[in-house]
Amino acid sequence: MPEFTHIDKQGRVRMVDVTEKEPTLRVAVAQGIVSMNPNTFDKIMNQTVQKGNVLETARIAGIMAAKKTSELIPMCHPLNITHIAIDFFPDKTKSDIKIEGAVRIVDQTGVEMEALTAVSIAGLTIYDMCKSYDRKMIISDICLIEKSGGKSGVFMRKE
Repeated sequence: MPEFTHIDKQGRVRMVDVTEKEPTLRVAVAQGIVSMNPNTFDKIMNQTVQKGNVLETARIAGIMAAKKTSELIPMCHPLNITHIAIDFFPDKTKSDIKIEGAVRIVDQTGVEMEALTAVSIAGLTIYDMCKSYDRKMIISDICLIEKSGGKSGVFMRKE
């Protein structure tokens, strides 16, 4: 079992010291799904939601969230992220929208939490902008799809 690096020998919580690690290119991709009723899906796709362009607002929110991850999750390092992409994959047959967030950096620590945070906040933004039409929307399946870089190497989710 791997050592818990966020706990010292006395059982106290700590931020991991990455001072001695070499900066490497690190990439993380996460995804999540927002499911909704067909009418809400159509309003988003036709850009007729009264609050504005849902997907572009969610894209901006996801990017902003990735940059603020260290302010939300206590042991995350503040990072100088070099790239964030948020993409949406609507599926009319299921009335859902898959959100994919990719984050890149050249640094001493990974960006998995930043990608996961970006996807989560993008999903919450979709919910917020459409809740007056559909309070039954479901945000689900938020997970890491892949990551690369660093000592632990490559991770690829296999479905």
